[in-house]
Amino acid sequence: MAILNKIRSKSIFLIIIIALALFAFIFSSILDSGGFNADKQNRVASINGVSIDREAFASKVEEQTRRLGANASTTRAVNTVWEQEINRVVLEEQYEELGIEVGRDRTQELLKQALQNDTRFQDGDGFFSEGKMQEFIATLKDSQNPSDYQNWLNFEENLRNQEKQSIYYNLIKAGVGSTLKDGEIAYRLDNNNVDIQFVQVPYTSVPDEEATVSKEEIQKYVNEHKEEYKTDETRSIRFVKFSEEASLEDENALKAELSKLRNEYTSRNGATGVTETLAGFDKTDRVEDFLLDNSDIPYVNRWFFKNNLPATNADTLFALGKGGVYGPYKDNNYMNLSRVMDVRKMPDSVKSRHILVDFKGAVTNTQRGPVPSSATRSKEDAKKLADSLLTVIKRNKGKFEELAKEFSSDKINSEKGGDLDYQNPNLFAEGYRDFIVDNRTGSVGVAETNFGYHVIEITDQKNLQDVIKVATVVKEIVPSDKTISSIYNTTQKFELAAADGDFQEVATENGYTVRPVQRIRAMDENLPGEGAQRSIVQWAFEEEVSVGDIKRFPVNNGYIVAQVTRRTPKGTERVEDVSTQVTPILRNMKKAAIIKGKLSGATLAEMAQSQSQTVKTASAISMNAPTIAGAGNEPKVVGAAFGLKEGEISDPIEGSRGVYVVQVTKITEAPALENYASFATQEAQKARVAVSSKVLNALKEAAEIEDNRATFY
Repeated sequence: MAILNKIRSKSIFLIIIIALALFAFIFSSILDSGGFNADKQNRVASINGVSIDREAFASKVEEQTRRLGANASTTRAVNTVWEQEINRVVLEEQYEELGIEVGRDRTQELLKQALQNDTRFQDGDGFFSEGKMQEFIATLKDSQNPSDYQNWLNFEENLRNQEKQSIYYNLIKAGVGSTLKDGEIAYRLDNNNVDIQFVQVPYTSVPDEEATVSKEEIQKYVNEHKEEYKTDETRSIRFVKFSEEASLEDENALKAELSKLRNEYTSRNGATGVTETLAGFDKTDRVEDFLLDNSDIPYVNRWFFKNNLPATNADTLFALGKGGVYGPYKDNNYMNLSRVMDVRKMPDSVKSRHILVDFKGAVTNTQRGPVPSSATRSKEDAKKLADSLLTVIKRNKGKFEELAKEFSSDKINSEKGGDLDYQNPNLFAEGYRDFIVDNRTGSVGVAETNFGYHVIEITDQKNLQDVIKVATVVKEIVPSDKTISSIYNTTQKFELAAADGDFQEVATENGYTVRPVQRIRAMDENLPGEGAQRSIVQWAFEEEVSVGDIKRFPVNNGYIVAQVTRRTPKGTERVEDVSTQVTPILRNMKKAAIIKGKLSGATLAEMAQSQSQTVKTASAISMNAPTIAGAGNEPKVVGAAFGLKEGEISDPIEGSRGVYVVQVTKITEAPALENYASFATQEAQKARVAVSSKVLNALKEAAEIEDNRATFY
């Protein structure tokens, strides 16, 4: 009892202790699951308070990547989906606010419009069948693959979103128009014009040294024009690339390896386990097999004209003669060993015509490339037909065109009588090529290719010249393991030395080129000259990475050692980053003041003389085409001219290329029209065309967006 009484007397303390324990337990659970930021850790973005979930976003990125194709980068897909998500969220807010909805009945109408030409949803008479569509949907629901039905639901949702978007934009367009007065103004901007005389004193007439611009002046200008100089968060880096390139030692080793192939050599037969002595490249009569065993590129059975071969080796190869061997020799990034297989003379251009007789098993050329022929005749029957056609043609060549139109399977040129015009013989399949180069003009015959049997007539041959067939053992020059290891060690040494010293100095001392990259954005991917290097960009934006930090990255064919040189927060551009843009603006403003101070005289001629310039003329200038002959596009000057009376001289005007003084010599008013409705309609149409992009851009600019993409991608 005494113990119970003690517990009762201390009950308030026990309650507090238990409460603290529970709080600690709950708080630790929150921390284990990501803390109060758990939602943020799984949030790719927040757009006007709407969270974009990481998993849902990733699913869309995966789908977009498939849609873009195998060569598309993940970053490109991410950025595409990002734009789609922003558009979706900001527009859905508008739909909800305006009460825009698409009901079931309208959805069915949209489906009918979208699918009416799809044969899967047509009845026996070729009309859209809602019943067939419902059967199709039911089949998808019962499908073993849940994504099939989900894809259909996504399809319906896309149709509804397109309809909502159309309704929304049409509502806005309905409120966009132009009055008759707008039409009249548009008419006069196009058709009113003035003739002027002017003096132009170019800014280049004042030396730059007389109009210096300070850093403080640039900063003041930027502060006064902050909206024009906004910037996202950026990073600047510099890097050195260490390429895994073959050394001279590697090249010499490969050259020695190819040299050995010229003579007899031994090779272990993988099938029998027996070591065999094989003929070298100089003597072997199985050249194709030799290349399959020893070359990166198989034998190409074609005739080469001299201009088909690399200029550095063409003369040497043509001088060898049949059986001659040249090499090993270097050709770009390859080591080659060449043997001339045959020599002859051949026309470089042949005109011929043919009748193609295809058969089952042959191929047909299409825009997508060769595909199996739809022919049903046997190869034997095709040969008989080709021989029969040849017999008829030999008796009467005048029938060739008629027979081609009737019998040729090559519908691309059968209507032209089978005429193939002048072609390089090497562009034809092997059998066809051999016939047109082995025979003379006027010859007719039959040749077989993988397309079928060709009845051929050679109608002309041009430019007979020397050609060769050449077999080449080709080996890519690649760095050896020793070279790769040496490059790795060199990279490590530079990384350590640059971390302890000055990045630029260490690179210069060792003869390495430092490449700066300025103003990288968080979702950028490419580095100049190095292509996609997303991992480097991600590293540069990591919170714990500071200016001066260095890191080594493995890349294709080598390594990059990078250093962060600047971290620029989101906000207004720095003076250093915009000085090249702002300095010319401020310099021209100062030059304009100097020029104005020097201008003197009461007439244009006197002013021109005071500045060693001439008086120029320009005719029929309009407000909508503010280009002055001899001066260029000068809207400010043209605008001032339209504000003058005839004969009146303007004050000095600061234009794009200099300071101008203008005198209007003639004002031509366009004749008044009875009605400006057509011009008002044109203006309204222009405004409506721009609605979609302008509204969407305005909504995005007004949106509150938290972008965490760079955290995940």
